[in-house]
Amino acid sequence: MKFATKVIHAGIEPDPSTGAIMTPIFQTSTYVQAAPGDHKGYEYARTQNPTRTALETNLAALENGTDAICFSSGLAAQDAVIKLLNPGDEVLSVNDLYGGSYRQMVRVWGPWGLKSRYIDMSDPAVVAGSITAETKMLWIETPTNPMLNIVDIEALCAVARSKDVLTVVDNTFASPYLQNPLDLGADIVLHSATKYIGGHSDVVHGCLITKNAELAQRLRFLQNASGAVPGPQDCFLVLRGIKTLHLRVQRACENAEKIAHFLKGHPAVSKVYWPGFENHPGHAIAKKQMRLFGAMVSFDLVDNSPEAATKVLSGTHLFALAESLGGVESLIGHPASMTHASIPREERLKVGLTDSLVRLSVGVEDADDLIEDLKMALS
Repeated sequence: MKFATKVIHAGIEPDPSTGAIMTPIFQTSTYVQAAPGDHKGYEYARTQNPTRTALETNLAALENGTDAICFSSGLAAQDAVIKLLNPGDEVLSVNDLYGGSYRQMVRVWGPWGLKSRYIDMSDPAVVAGSITAETKMLWIETPTNPMLNIVDIEALCAVARSKDVLTVVDNTFASPYLQNPLDLGADIVLHSATKYIGGHSDVVHGCLITKNAELAQRLRFLQNASGAVPGPQDCFLVLRGIKTLHLRVQRACENAEKIAHFLKGHPAVSKVYWPGFENHPGHAIAKKQMRLFGAMVSFDLVDNSPEAATKVLSGTHLFALAESLGGVESLIGHPASMTHASIPREERLKVGLTDSLVRLSVGVEDADDLIEDLKMALS
């Protein structure tokens, strides 16, 4: 089954009691049993819910996995992954990643005993040399947030496998439409389904996908035991959003390409970060492991002051100044004070995240209108 068919049909069956083509919202907390242990596959809604089951089956198919486990947010999904580890274990992570991921690893799990290091993962040999006896998990984002660096998933997974280290890929920026890390050797794929998968800025949700039966069993235990599960209404909204995932991401990527080229030629812009440019250091790898180059674009200003960035950020009308990404509407943000404020400034500057960096989540509006909006803000 090809992707455009999967988003509509994978795991989705008409409701047997009514024939409803859309999966019902099973708004229930518990299920009646004929006798103790004699039930229809559902006992308690924290453990299972038919709406969530349909979504998990669909998500597993989109990432070419066997199991998907859903959570109340992307960070709740990350929390479950970290719980696979023990005090004293180390996560080796890419050094340009979502600020919330960094905050959780350092400030939530650090005091518990988790060790975490953040390195440039562009060279697999350097990653191999950085793995120690304490390293139990490799944490990858690609494209990274917000500098849009690219790392070679297949090469890093091979390194990790040779050293008996789990590999987790946060695939939020790409979505399953552009990239499938399990096919490249990853053990677990994570999504903040709030973003491209949901796609309409109306739900908070997270998920993990794997094709390792043992990992799936452990993660499902943690899902139930810790209880950070999504409600059926949230699962319904994500299922609805998935049906247009391929259409939305395709259009957003086409718009992003036009906007990236516009920004590259603008006199007020000093640098544009987008892996579709042939001179991007990760262009060849992105071309190999992604279907398109994504709809996220970051840029820096010639006047690299926070004040200049604020003028641009406050000067758009179609690009809404807001956190998050991946919705149908275009968003503009300031990572240094918004999504990545929890990362110390000196650490941000090491990866090029300046105080004037602007991040765009390009939506599905008309590209010409979006360019005009940016043109006005930059003037």
